[in-house]
Amino acid sequence: MRNGTAIAAFILLGFPGGQGFQAPLFTVIFLIYVLTLVGNGLIIVIVWVEPRLQIPMYFFLCNLAFLEIWYTTTVIPKLLETFVVAKTVICTPCCLLQAFFHFFLGTTEFLILTVMSFDRYLAICKPLRYPSIMTSNLCLQLACSSWVVGFFIVFGQTVLLIQLPFCGNNVIDHFYCDVGPILKAACADTSTLELLGLLATIIVIPGSLLCTIISYICIVSTILHIPSATGRQKAFSTCASHLTVVSLLYGAVLFMYLRPTAHASFKMNKVVSVLNTILTPLLNPFIYTIRNKEVKGALKQAIMSPKTQHAK
Repeated sequence: MRNGTAIAAFILLGFPGGQGFQAPLFTVIFLIYVLTLVGNGLIIVIVWVEPRLQIPMYFFLCNLAFLEIWYTTTVIPKLLETFVVAKTVICTPCCLLQAFFHFFLGTTEFLILTVMSFDRYLAICKPLRYPSIMTSNLCLQLACSSWVVGFFIVFGQTVLLIQLPFCGNNVIDHFYCDVGPILKAACADTSTLELLGLLATIIVIPGSLLCTIISYICIVSTILHIPSATGRQKAFSTCASHLTVVSLLYGAVLFMYLRPTAHASFKMNKVVSVLNTILTPLLNPFIYTIRNKEVKGALKQAIMSPKTQHAK
């Protein structure tokens, strides 16, 4: 155990190299945050009010949109503070709470995307049995399981984390409370927590990726056996949006974790973290809207409906 004064708060550096760009960065990220809230909130409202969209695929999409709203809210407000305050201080309990919600929601996102790939597998590979298998009860069970499993995977580690004494360096070179710097500030043995974190990472990221890959191998195999080109295109279009989101998320994560240590750059990891925590939640509504005729039709109807009623 190292000697030192107990840490009452941590200091978030954010992006310290951006001197002179604080105001533009604040404006851009604030607009991204607003668009993220509006875009994901709009998806939830459209699916809620449009009966045609109240099917399993859009139920899971609503879960993803709801998650993205809170995922960005966990990080962005404090990030914005780093642009307007000379020294962004966050109390130790608040830092640990932010770390918990960030990793809880991030873990749940992987699980929900895996469930969505399973839904697409059933819809394309088992179309006749799909309605009887993917019932409303099963949808609810799969969604709740994703949230509950994600919660307990992170909660167990957080319980151990909050029991650690902190007396090391309290400066976190990131825009949110990442677990790595927090563990470095601990003045006690953290090997158990590091092992649990490694096991959780292996189970969640490669595990969910493997399930998604298996689902898409079956999907692609089924699509290739469809005789007509129109049928193949229609089948692929139903999972193209999900595949795009999955590629963005796993691509960024694998980039951070699979690079050789010699080429690893923490600044680069911080930039890639922006993709996961800020840009992906913003892009999701646009990806699912642009490539989906049903959502575009419902959105257009929702916009035109007030105008029609006003004209009458």
